[in-house]
Parts: sequence; structure tokens; C-alpha cells
Amino acid sequence: MKPKPLTVVATIKAKSGKEAELRKVLQSLLAPTRKEAGCLNYDLHASLDDPRLFIFHENWTSKAHLDVHLKSPHIQAFIGKAPELLAEPVQIMLCEKVG
Repeated sequence: MKPKPLTVVATIKAKSGKEAELRKVLQSLLAPTRKEAGCLNYDLHASLDDPRLFIFHENWTSKAHLDVHLKSPHIQAFIGKAPELLAEPVQIMLCEKVG
């Protein structure tokens, strides 16, 4: 049986004054992630209501592909920078399409 695609919604909140720096770092993740095996889409959104809030909307062919992504060098580099940029831990919601 073929695994169901996996949708990820990741919410990321910048520390005050770190919005532009965080946006640049998050944008740097787009190209390498979109080249990864199993990545169907990897889209970054910025809130219109809160300039500190960013959201990734992602679709992966499987949880296994997402797991490999989370261990990639560019994601690990972001994790290393997170304490200086983020107001709170990244919130990650895993979903499956139902309609």
C-alpha cells in the first residue's frame, strides 16, 4: 500500500526586532528543501496581522521523507539559529487530506 501524503503546518514566531532576519533565514530554506526527495510543496507565508508570525505549509509524499528533511543540514542549521531568532518553539501540526 502506498503511503498517504503528509501535510505539515509549521508556525514560527520571531522575537521582536528579529522579523527581517528570521524572514531571510526562512527564505533560505525554500530552495534546498524544494529539491529534496518527497517534497511536493514547501511554501512560506507571512501573517498580515502579525509581522512576527510566519507559517510553512508543506506536503510530503511520506512521513519518512519528512523525517529525512528534518535531519538535513539546512534544517539543522536553522535549529542552531532558532534560540536567537524565535520568541517561542516552532509549533508543528501534522495532517492528512480528507477531502
